Amino acid sequence: MSDDEEFRTIAEAAFDLARAGETDRLLAFVAAGLPVDLATGSGDTLLMLAAYHGHAGTVRALVAAGAGVDRCNDRQQSPLAGAVFKNSEDVVAALLEAGADPDAGTPSARQIAAMFDRDTFNP
Repeated sequence: MSDDEEFRTIAEAAFDLARAGETDRLLAFVAAGLPVDLATGSGDTLLMLAAYHGHAGTVRALVAAGAGVDRCNDRQQSPLAGAVFKNSEDVVAALLEAGADPDAGTPSARQIAAMFDRDTFNP
């Protein structure tokens, strides 16, 4: 297996861990040198995947490891916007505590909250 193939395998495993909220295993990859802001081909970072799938503990751990809270994917969606869209109150709270900007991205988290009349989001 080439180095590129090995890295792709590791990256895919990390993306799966972020989606599943496997915080300890994911952080072991990061501690071993995997970039905390590693992104899929469409720009979804580990933080975005954890946020979108509702894993507040993983979100907090990635933020503590240095993940960019406002880093948008290729569609200009922010992790906070994804969490608001999914109506994940714990993740929204974790991202706001970490300083996420409710106006980052297009549409922004604030715009999504208004679109879906989400009263649980009050930035």
